[in-house]
Amino acid sequence: MNAAAGAHVSDEFRIESGAGAEVIEPRMVAVPEGWFLMGSDAGQDNERPVHRVWVDAFEMAECQVTNAEYGRFLAATKHRTPLYWTDPSFSDAEQPLVAPSWFDAVAYCEWLSAGSGRRYRLPTEAEWERAARGGVEQKQFPWGDEPPEHLANYSARWRSGPEPVGRAERSAYGLCDIGANVHEWCADWFAAEYYGASLERNPQGPARGTRKSSRGGSWRHQIKVSRCAARASIPPEFQYADYGFRVVRDVRK
Repeated sequence: MNAAAGAHVSDEFRIESGAGAEVIEPRMVAVPEGWFLMGSDAGQDNERPVHRVWVDAFEMAECQVTNAEYGRFLAATKHRTPLYWTDPSFSDAEQPLVAPSWFDAVAYCEWLSAGSGRRYRLPTEAEWERAARGGVEQKQFPWGDEPPEHLANYSARWRSGPEPVGRAERSAYGLCDIGANVHEWCADWFAAEYYGASLERNPQGPARGTRKSSRGGSWRHQIKVSRCAARASIPPEFQYADYGFRVVRDVRK
């Protein structure tokens, strides 16, 4: 880990506790409304069929939620600390938070909303994929079709944990680490066959389920960056060291 990346979580947590743990809103980027082709014919069965979807405009956090940001939430609410909170591989203040459950991620969004007066939430799968694609249709990755191995220093990255956020690739919309670092929780319940019955406008996923959807790649996978269309899911109570989240914000009318 890069020691210059910032204070470790334990130090950051004490600082924020003493400072009152005020809400500091994340830097957001605009994702415009529009149609796009969701899914892939070249991926897993659950990515089919490719279908046209409209997504309203929204704003997405430039980076995944960091340990420093989550520390303010913990200090203000006394919410439970996630697994690996003090593990040296995952505790740098600028690394993305790892191992929140889906419920923990929702609680953070609710706290951020209450403190800021703006509505923060988890993205839908459709919103996440539209943001990752950056307005370009049916490319494999946020940068195009070249494999992840073409990225700078690819073979030396993500050795024992996620990288500090915001230091590597940006998408066409200016999003950092989209598809990399940690899997990102989404709002939707997961159903492998959902694309066959998806709404055309602002799909929210199935009404119920047992697993929550997630998007993006993981530092501990053999292939470190996910395709834009790749889908994953786990039960919402699970806490894994390669799961985190990124928030979205509703656009003011």
